[in-house]
Amino acid sequence: MNAISTKQQLPVDKARRYLEPGPIVLVSSHHDGESDVMTLGWHSILNRSPSLVGCVISEQNYSHHLIRQSRECVINLPTTEMTKKVIGIGNTTGAKTDKFSEFDLCTERAQQVSAPLIKECYGHFECRLYDDALIDRYNYFIFEVVAAQVMTDPEYPTTLHYTGDGIFMVAGEMINRRELFSDDMLD
Repeated sequence: MNAISTKQQLPVDKARRYLEPGPIVLVSSHHDGESDVMTLGWHSILNRSPSLVGCVISEQNYSHHLIRQSRECVINLPTTEMTKKVIGIGNTTGAKTDKFSEFDLCTERAQQVSAPLIKECYGHFECRLYDDALIDRYNYFIFEVVAAQVMTDPEYPTTLHYTGDGIFMVAGEMINRRELFSDDMLD
């Protein structure tokens, strides 16, 4: 890529294509005997300790109500092998469909929350609502990760990143440049 190449104006609503915050995740929830799972792409790490994650969950999603009431969820990390299920889950409402059954998902009991883990996923991040100040205005939930589990192999999974318009990017080649960082900058 040539840094001096010609640039064109971009409609601001297309910014997510370039500023996509992270991999697509499946958020599972449970409240009062009802469970749901939704596909989510709008999330961001906010802090390391406590471990905070911000998520935009539209009030139009069935999961919004379950999470708002239970004040907890599980952020499950699928890999590219689950692409068809991830898309199907995102195109289906839990108000009318049991998505766990419809998409043949195996659930497991979480350690700290009532929402189920999705066994097929690479990792699980059990969350409790940490701050609800932005929910009414922006549908922005701030969660604290209270328990986490990830597979040991592969070390870096192939994850999906949604860029809009039905287009996904797959996490690419890993490069190691640790020698350029001081010890206090590394995790």
